Amino acid sequence: MLFFSGVFAGSFILGVVSDAMGRKKTLYFSLILMLGSTMSLTWAPNYATYVSLRFLVGASCAGIFITAFVISMEFMGPSTRIWAGMVKNYFFALGQLAVGSISYAVRDWKYIELICGTSCAAYLLYWWIIPESPRWLVSKRRLEEAEAILHKAAKVNKVALPKILFDKDTLNTKVPEGKLWDIFSSRVLLLRTLVIFFNWMVVSMVFYGLSLNTGNLGGDFYLNFIISGLVEFPAVTLCILLLNRLGRKKLHCGSMLLGGFACLISMFTVQYGGDELQPLTVTLAMIGKLGSSAAFGIIYIFSAELYPTVVRNTSMGACSCCARIGGMVAPYVVDLGRLIGGDFRRGLPLLVFGGASVAAGVFSLFLPETLNSNLPETIEDGIQLGKSGRRNKEVYINNGYSGDYTSELSINDTKL
Repeated sequence: MLFFSGVFAGSFILGVVSDAMGRKKTLYFSLILMLGSTMSLTWAPNYATYVSLRFLVGASCAGIFITAFVISMEFMGPSTRIWAGMVKNYFFALGQLAVGSISYAVRDWKYIELICGTSCAAYLLYWWIIPESPRWLVSKRRLEEAEAILHKAAKVNKVALPKILFDKDTLNTKVPEGKLWDIFSSRVLLLRTLVIFFNWMVVSMVFYGLSLNTGNLGGDFYLNFIISGLVEFPAVTLCILLLNRLGRKKLHCGSMLLGGFACLISMFTVQYGGDELQPLTVTLAMIGKLGSSAAFGIIYIFSAELYPTVVRNTSMGACSCCARIGGMVAPYVVDLGRLIGGDFRRGLPLLVFGGASVAAGVFSLFLPETLNSNLPETIEDGIQLGKSGRRNKEVYINNGYSGDYTSELSINDTKL
């Protein structure tokens, strides 16, 4: 719970810092914080120090994951955002497999922390590899720096660009700014945000809860944990294949319903099946994990495409805060059976996970589809997103940029 409390705090604080000071600086600070806190855990002299360091590890995780996700999404155009949003989940799954394998082989938490902590050192090289987000630079009117990065990207991809991409007269133009509370400023954004927050909370609770619940499924704990990591690979692959075909909304809703109903059915095999149905129980639980894994990847892309640039990192941080509430609740849902006892103790967590997933999936149908749409830049763009009859050119005009519309569209598109 204290780990996810750290993720909660890091999601909010580092999200605000990222929108104010830049994606790159926030990412690098988070990497240094993770390296220091994970290495220090090994030599924690007492419990209070240990949980304090775990809090910092959680905060650094939030800063790294969300900032890295946002900076990669802001480099992509509409047709390739799924690569930035979904391929990262292959590496998340590899990390879960690594943790399960290391834990199985080592069995000593201090050595596990030391092995995982030292791996963070390699990422310090990112400062010389990853550029700042051009979208963030443009939003801060640092147009020369944004142009330099875009020209470098064009050169690498062998694309010809005009020498001057932005009208320098706009340097002195007042840029629309956004604050976190702006996403609650209209009825449209308020309802949309509540649905998104609820989905983040539920998908996190189910994702981490099913991982923690492997001990209640019977069989070998380490094997079940590793299998729960393996099912993320087909989940990510299905999302990559279908996300640009079915759209964000349909696939997210379908994933939540699939995971929810699998959990609800596995509740009965856990409750009444006994050891002879244990393989079926594990299979259904893994289908539930597959659905939640797919939904977790989709909701990142879906949310980033729904929120405008001026508040995107802050809003993603707020979404992650809601997800951490679900993460903090997850271990206590898993242990609900200890409170009630009896025959129903093993099935109750699956009932909670399944019911919440189905409800969140149904609510997600009220969100607008973002497939093939340009990222909204201002709060007004976010309000207008999904309204019928609204064309890309009108979105561009409301962004407040001057210059040729085709040039701006080429910057948003995938050729860079």
